[in-house]
This record gives sequence, structure tokens and C-alpha cells, in this order.
Amino acid sequence: TLLGAGLEPGQIQVLVATGLHRPAEGAELEELVGDPWVLRTVRVDNHFARNDADHVKVGTTSSGTVVRLDRRLVGADLRIATGLVEPHFMAGYSGGRKVIAPGVAHAETITTFHSARFMEHPRAANCVLEGNPLHADQLEIVRMIGGALAVNAVIDEQRRAAFLNFGEVVASHLAAVDFIRAYAEVPVPRRFKTVLTSAAGYPLDKTYYQTVKGMVGPLEILAQGGDLVIASECSEGMGSADYVAAQRRLVALGPDRFLEEILGKTHADIDEWQTEMQLKPMRLAAIHLYAPALNGEARRLTGVSMADSVEAAVRESVRRSGDPHVAVIPEGPYVVPVFQPGA
Repeated sequence: TLLGAGLEPGQIQVLVATGLHRPAEGAELEELVGDPWVLRTVRVDNHFARNDADHVKVGTTSSGTVVRLDRRLVGADLRIATGLVEPHFMAGYSGGRKVIAPGVAHAETITTFHSARFMEHPRAANCVLEGNPLHADQLEIVRMIGGALAVNAVIDEQRRAAFLNFGEVVASHLAAVDFIRAYAEVPVPRRFKTVLTSAAGYPLDKTYYQTVKGMVGPLEILAQGGDLVIASECSEGMGSADYVAAQRRLVALGPDRFLEEILGKTHADIDEWQTEMQLKPMRLAAIHLYAPALNGEARRLTGVSMADSVEAAVRESVRRSGDPHVAVIPEGPYVVPVFQPGA
């Protein structure tokens, strides 16, 4: 469409919004883009949040977040964010404004976003936009750069496109959120001593880092003192070296001291926010992880108990609680149960 409107291929730049995650390269980039014609025709680059020279300061939000963004985005005449809209355990819903920040933000901005000041806020949670401090900052950042457009996608459980729209980034994103809410937020009338969930399968279950999202999803229906059983392949192991370092601190200090240590920091250490999010289900229940590809010291660094099989873990939980009722969430964290008495 852009080429048909008169743009030359050299005028089009695809920027992979990695945030602080590792880049997508080689075969993975080909899979991500989905069409070799795109890679042959236009420039496709990863965003690298730690490259100072790649970023420009665009301002400071009213909450005090210093905003530095990738200069390729800031300097563009036309900005189109493309993103999957699904529940997100910090920002409420992914996609839209989140593709810009933290997607192509500098490490300084991202680590501010992910400090305990934001992460411990009760509204920084799954499916919550109103009153969410992360969402508020993200909207402010969109205004700082003069706005953007967006293509938003919602997929079904077979990973097929179920909804697509295009328009101004904030309004179009909210329209996509309105669509997915009916499927992603499930009212449940009670809490359960045994909850079985997953990291949603490939590709989200490649690392233990991403698996934490599945642990946070069922918080509203997880009974105090219960068991959370989660299945995730973890084919790439734990995740980044920074995340492994945070998990080492969790195991060494314990949950309470780990939280005390980070509460006063203005900038989070890279990836320690995922360890912080793991504390939330740990406060409620015992976590049992079935991760067949995770081995060696990595199993200890999860900070949770390892399960030899999903079936055995569920049976043992039911035996321990004496309650045969089990909540099963096959597509965690894409489906978020909402505790609603009388639902």
C-alpha cells in the first residue's frame, strides 16, 4: 500500500520493537516478518535499547519518567505501530502505545517504567487501563512525539487473525481492546485451591522469564494457601543473563528481602521486574512448574518447586486441599479469570 501510494522502498523502515529483549535475527526474524519479500524490499532493523546514539530525548512525563526514544521513529514523517493486542500483566493490554514505549525506548526510560514505583501499583495489572500508571505514561509519550497510526491485531487460539483494524494509535488500540475483552476476561464466581495454567505454548513459552506471565494471570481466582501448577517448555532456558542475576538474588534473599531491596530504586535493574512480578503469585500459593527443557541449576533458580508431571502435581494438590474442584486455563496468560461472585 505504501509503495502504491508513491513511496520508494528506501523510504520505508521496519523497526523491530524489542524493548530490552534480545534482537530477532536470522531464521527467527524471517519467521517474525513472515514474508521474504519484505526483507528483500525494505530495511528491517532491530531496536537496541542500550545504544545511546540511537536515541533522542523527547521530554519528561508528568510522573517524572525521562523519555528517550529511537531516533528513527521520532524522525519519521509517518509512524505506524503494528502490534498484537492481548492481556498484559503490567500494562493492562499489549499493543498500540506499548509498541512505542517501551518497544523502541531507551533503557533509561524502560527501567523507570519497570521500577517498583510502577510495578507495585495495584492498577498495574492484567486487563486494567483506567488508573494504570504505565498506560498513563505511554499515552503521554504518544502525545510528545505528535502521535502515530497503528495496525492492531487480535488472534484466536489457533493463532489466526480474529480482528484487524487501522487508525490513530490510541483510538484504534482501544477499539481492539474492546473486541478482545469479551474473550480474554472470563468472570468466575469462586476461588480455587488448585489452578492449572500454562505459558500459552510456543513461542511465549521459550523462556522461564516469559512463563511468569502465566503465573500472574490467574491471581484473582487463586485461593490463599493453594497450589498453582503451570506448564511451560522453556526451550531457551531461563532468559537473559540479567534475569538470571535477579533470580539468583531472589533465591539468596527470599521474597520479602528481595522486595525490600528494590522498593527504593528509581530505576530497576534490567529484567528484575519479572522476578518482582513472580512475587505476587508466591504470596498467595505454592507454585509448581512443569518445564521439561529446563535442567541443571536453572531449576533451582526458578525459586519454585519443579513438577515431574502436570497430572501428578494436580492430583497431589487436590489430595492436600481436599477440594476436587480445579480451575484450568489452557491459554494462560491470554485468558484472564476475573473473580466475580454470582457470575
